[in-house]
Amino acid sequence: MNYFELYNLPESFVLDEKALKNTYYKLSREYHPDFYANEPQEKQQEILQLSTLNTNAYRTLSDQDLRMQYILKEHGLLEEGGKNELPGEFLMEMMEINEELMELEFDFDAAKFHQISEQTIGLVAQLDNDILPVLQRYPELHGITKDEALDEVKTYYLKKKYLLRIQETLSKFATRS
Repeated sequence: MNYFELYNLPESFVLDEKALKNTYYKLSREYHPDFYANEPQEKQQEILQLSTLNTNAYRTLSDQDLRMQYILKEHGLLEEGGKNELPGEFLMEMMEINEELMELEFDFDAAKFHQISEQTIGLVAQLDNDILPVLQRYPELHGITKDEALDEVKTYYLKKKYLLRIQETLSKFATRS
């Protein structure tokens, strides 16, 4: 079952957190296995599956990145292997940053480290700022189709994931600065 359907919420990148939490607690009470201890084994198993589904749905929908990943996967846009390609201009920019990271590995320079850190923080902030209008209006879009919006979100998601890997690499250098 689709997590949005389970929670009776419209598919959206921006959710009403209070409504999400209220539904989670309501379903947690409804599907609590202790209330079904005297039921047949099949019913107990069904409730356990519903309880697990509720927990997984809440974990996914309450986390912005997991929710985004979930929506993209539901639409078949995030696949293992191919189709997860990033724009060439972004990859060129990342190649430069990766080369600078390799240089830091061999010859650490605190000033260069801070410059790269600030650059990646700025890139993430710019990405977040650029995609926010699409996330806020989805799925009620004007001027672009739902598929175009999902493609924009996919590109954003993949870029941000790439930048987060760079930030993880930078955090390994943090102890040297």
